[in-house]
Amino acid sequence: MNRREAVNALTVTAAGVAISAYNKSVTTKSSETMEKINLKNAVNHSVCKWCYRDIPLEEFTDRCKDIGISSIELLNPDQWDVVHNRGLKCAISNGSSLGIPRGFNDRQYHMQLQNEILKIIPQAADKGIPQIITFSGNRGTISDEDGLENCAVGLEKIVKEAEKQGVHIIMELLNSKIDHEDYMCDHTDWGRALVEKVGSPNFKLLYDIYHMQIMEGDVIRTIRDNAQYIGHYHTGGVPGRNEIDETQELYYPAIMKAIVDTGFGGFVAQEFIPSRDNALKSLKQGIDICNITI
Repeated sequence: MNRREAVNALTVTAAGVAISAYNKSVTTKSSETMEKINLKNAVNHSVCKWCYRDIPLEEFTDRCKDIGISSIELLNPDQWDVVHNRGLKCAISNGSSLGIPRGFNDRQYHMQLQNEILKIIPQAADKGIPQIITFSGNRGTISDEDGLENCAVGLEKIVKEAEKQGVHIIMELLNSKIDHEDYMCDHTDWGRALVEKVGSPNFKLLYDIYHMQIMEGDVIRTIRDNAQYIGHYHTGGVPGRNEIDETQELYYPAIMKAIVDTGFGGFVAQEFIPSRDNALKSLKQGIDICNITI
């Protein structure tokens, strides 16, 4: 066999393999089509009120209910009843008044953080609010190792009370590249290490998809690998933190499927900032995108 004959033989063989692979692919795709997942009945929808500041909470609650949202979150205790009285839940309560930059990684804030959150925990339990948000705080001069230890020490008292009351404490993963410069809990690995160190089923992470796409990417693999450490999810379009449609780089139906596949039964909250005049139309679009059948 000369070179031309050998090439021809390889070509015929390759063609046969390609046809076989194509037939298998068609069969597989057909099978997959028959097994499409309807995410509409699999995702519990929430929304962060701060993204819609111009809409009164009463009106916003009623409109969210019409859209198919069952929770409005990141509310203060004096706002809970407004939402509850209109038939919706509050998936996450705000925690300390210290906000994002001053958190558990700095021991000088531990007393205030503990006092404020310990006051909220029994109130949240009484109202059926399952989670309270917390933050690591900014690094400043604190190393990641010391910050991890400080957070674990500061959270211990709070988490023990949360266990007694049936409430979960969650720490949010945020990007330190664009929105929250110097924030310590800015990578999933650090957050996971903290969850393991705290060692309580009542302390988990809030995985913000927008923030972690900016810091890490590889969102779906990260969700699958760290599902046991995650208690809540936030959405947002990248870049810009706007609508989660085709104007940004993430494909949210696939992300929602990945979340559902982990067996997650909590809430996924829309936390994008609408860039269009009709903010509620953008919100409904976001819910529809997360409800898509794939």
